[in-house]
This record gives sequence, C-alpha cells and structure tokens, in this order.
Amino acid sequence: MLRKALITIAALIPASNVLSAGLDLKLSSETAEVTFLTQNATFGYGGADIGIGLFINENDDFLVNGAIVVSGSGTGDVRALHFGVGGKAYAGRLDLQTTNPNDSEPSGGAIAIGGNLRYVFPSSTPIAILVEGFWAPSVTSFSDFDGLVEYRIALELEVTPSARAYVGYRKLEVELDTGYEYVLDDNAHIGVRFAF
Repeated sequence: MLRKALITIAALIPASNVLSAGLDLKLSSETAEVTFLTQNATFGYGGADIGIGLFINENDDFLVNGAIVVSGSGTGDVRALHFGVGGKAYAGRLDLQTTNPNDSEPSGGAIAIGGNLRYVFPSSTPIAILVEGFWAPSVTSFSDFDGLVEYRIALELEVTPSARAYVGYRKLEVELDTGYEYVLDDNAHIGVRFAF
C-alpha cells in the first residue's frame, strides 16, 4: 500500500513543469515530519504548491502524505493576504499500544480537502501567521481509517528570502473504523522551510 501511495504521488509531478523546490522540517518533542516541496505551472493561473511528506512519532506511527494546493493572494489593501485550496492524500500505519498480542496494527489512508490562509505583517523583517486545515470524511477514507482531521497554526519569520523559521501547533487525528479516535499529533512544534 505504501509503495502504491508513493507512486501515485510521484506521478502527479510532471518534471518538465517544476518551477522551484524546497524542504520543510517540522519537529516537536514527540513528532517529526519532513516534506519535499515544489511548484507546478500546469495547475491554474498561478500554479500549484505540491508537497510530499513523511510523518513519524514516538509511538512508531507513520503517515506519508501528498498535497496539492492552488494558491492566490489578495489585491489592493489586502495584498499581504495569501490563501490556498486543495487536497491532501494520506496513507500509513498506526502502532496502537494494546495489551492483546493478537491485535493487528491498523493501516489505511484518506483523501482530504482543505486550505490555508497566510497573512504577512508589513515590517522590515517579514513576519507571517499561517492557519491551515484538512478534513477527510469516511467516504474518502479506506482500509482501517474512517476519517481524518488535521489543522495547524504557525507564526513564521522570514530569515532570508529562501529560508523561514516558525513555531506552531498542530492537531492530527485519525478516526478508525472501530469508532476509536486516535491522536497522532497534539503538540507545539518548531520548524524551518528552505527554498532552493
């Protein structure tokens, strides 16, 4: 399943239309995530931001994800406001800590819709606030997953034009087909994003 998910995500990125690339590293006391970022000119007027990521936590849970978000910005007095809408696909395995050795580890995936808002405060050192969220209902979830929700807020500082540092908070939760709601991430985090 993991191999099929990675192949599907990779097929969404035609190499001839890639404009730029980057890397996002996000760490908390219990989680880590690395995401490869790129842009593609074939989606819409301004292109699309595309990310392929791997999330792990201290419970040995892991999720791979692929996101496509079409972005835009305001005009006139709200030029500092940037927004995006799109989708995100998740696939992975959860390592539930149970007392029954016969219990299998749930695995599955979900296709979510969502978006983000980013406001850049006008100053000599650009500071921005970012809010984003994705939601997958049971109809777009498969295998042992019966829904997924992810939301995040972050305060970003542009260190250089090609590097941002940020602090934030994220909640990432999967609902299983047993009705159990399993939290993969509910932590503050720090991160850096590089463009190259």
